[in-house]
Amino acid sequence: MLPKTPVNERGEVQFPDPPFVQALFSSTKFAWLFLIIRLFLGYSWLTSGWGKLNNPAWMESGAAILGFWKNAVVIPETGRPPIAYDWYRSFIQFLIDTESHTWFAKLIVYGEILVGIGLIVGGLVGFSAFFGALMNFNFMLAGTASTNPVMFTLAIILMLGWKVAGYYGLDYYLLPLLGTPWGRNKPAQASPASA
Repeated sequence: MLPKTPVNERGEVQFPDPPFVQALFSSTKFAWLFLIIRLFLGYSWLTSGWGKLNNPAWMESGAAILGFWKNAVVIPETGRPPIAYDWYRSFIQFLIDTESHTWFAKLIVYGEILVGIGLIVGGLVGFSAFFGALMNFNFMLAGTASTNPVMFTLAIILMLGWKVAGYYGLDYYLLPLLGTPWGRNKPAQASPASA
């Protein structure tokens, strides 16, 4: 005999999460763990962006990112590209050809600072972690490992736990205003069959 398929009140099949996943990502029981991850990752992003903020190679000429892009397309010593994907190499070459480094460098600096602040204060943690992971992903595609794989993994964890990751932060107030997930729970009503 096959097990009973879980169906919600609208007739949709809905599989419940295992208890440890519910405890980790849907309960405030482990919100302290997300706080530690948030503060570490936020501090990493904030200090990275802040260090570039007063650097003319980032904020005036964009020469820092241009040099990185040129090395990502072709390593001068070997003539080989560190980028494994042709489509991404073409994208970086397009950015070089269109002299996008003048504005893109500033975008990276401000993006790193905003992601860092968002994670530290716990405001819209899921979005902040997503944009941080997006930057890490692009850095890795361009051939830079450094701390990016660790930061990317931590950002994924924060995205999975978006409902509770900012519980000790601004999300405690922001998410209910947006309609999720705290403070809007209605008491369970008895089903007609049990009445």
